[in-house]
Amino acid sequence: MTGRPGRTGTTSRGGGQAGAGDLLELVRSGRAVTRGALQEATGLSRATVGQRLDRLFRAGWLREGAGGPVGSPLGGRPAVTLEFDDSHAVVLVADLDTRHARAAVLTLTGELLAEDSGTLVVEHGPEAVLGELGRRFADLLTKAGRPAAAVCGIGLAVPGPVDSETGRVVQPPIMPGWDGYDIRGRLSRAFTEHTGTPAVPVLVDNDANLMAYGEQRTGHPDCSALVLVKVSTGIGAGVVVDGSIYRGVDGGAGDIGHVRVGADALCRCGSYGCLAAVASGGAVARRLAESGVPAASGSDVRDLLAAGHPQAAALAREAGRLVGDVLATVVTLLNPGVLVIAGDLAGTPFLTGVRELLYQRALPRSTARLDVVTSRLGERAALIGAGALVVEHLYAPARVEERLAAMGV
Repeated sequence: MTGRPGRTGTTSRGGGQAGAGDLLELVRSGRAVTRGALQEATGLSRATVGQRLDRLFRAGWLREGAGGPVGSPLGGRPAVTLEFDDSHAVVLVADLDTRHARAAVLTLTGELLAEDSGTLVVEHGPEAVLGELGRRFADLLTKAGRPAAAVCGIGLAVPGPVDSETGRVVQPPIMPGWDGYDIRGRLSRAFTEHTGTPAVPVLVDNDANLMAYGEQRTGHPDCSALVLVKVSTGIGAGVVVDGSIYRGVDGGAGDIGHVRVGADALCRCGSYGCLAAVASGGAVARRLAESGVPAASGSDVRDLLAAGHPQAAALAREAGRLVGDVLATVVTLLNPGVLVIAGDLAGTPFLTGVRELLYQRALPRSTARLDVVTSRLGERAALIGAGALVVEHLYAPARVEERLAAMGV
């Protein structure tokens, strides 16, 4: 909400009276956490606020705070605080990589209740992969001790560009057989098949987008522009501006792995000279293998870097310089406050290479207030981002009104 509502009980969101969803958003954001503060923020009468809140209490979405009362700025008796009750539902999330998947059960505030990590090959196709995810979700709910009926939504991160309107990947270079596939529908069916419960909403987004969203929400909430670069099998970037993911017109924003850098290496997309063909974890693994070092993927390079392998470190630093050269343009264009380096290569050698070229090529003004950091959430970044995306979708004011009406409260 922006602007102060008048006495008629209107908000600037749509010019009408603030509904239960608007009140819940105010409580969830911490902008108004007492009945009196909600009256002041919305212009609604005490009785109307009470009626709106009663619907939220009956739905189990709101509770009185356990922290005790707080003093009212208007004087009189202390007012009891209100809190979003995150115990009424859980979210299922998964992060698909090319050869591996991580899945989890999260609370509505992002707390991890159960987690699973294991091999799952994206090239086996969406039917098999999403079916297996449905089975893993069922097992995770048992592990977490939560019934399937408690699930309010599912979030999925995939290593390819996603049209957010349809949830379908669009010409993904490293996801053969997935182009245009109905991911939402198949994962929803798989969830029902393995749990016996009705379908729930499924949201799908690019993994780098969700990693960026998770990092911004948990570690940099006040940053108005954040860029995350994931360097693993491929290279992708996620951009969060003013708290929202920037996706472009059809989900293609941030696909910096296919920026041409003048090399003659063949990329998996079919073109020559892409950044991912020479600076990704897969490219570094290929160069190591050619020199006799056993490495087949970005995760193998990560293990070698963790063991202090000198050749892997040298190649990672070189890859960082190539990526840093491209990021100089990204930083000049977007002027972010935080640049997060994540993925298999996100260690000291790669980060050193990025900084060398980034600060050399970008204008000083573009980097004067820029923090270049590694991921705080690590391998769970996309999971946390996916969970946040689902919660923000389901508890947006308009969706709250729809859901409350469907519940009959």
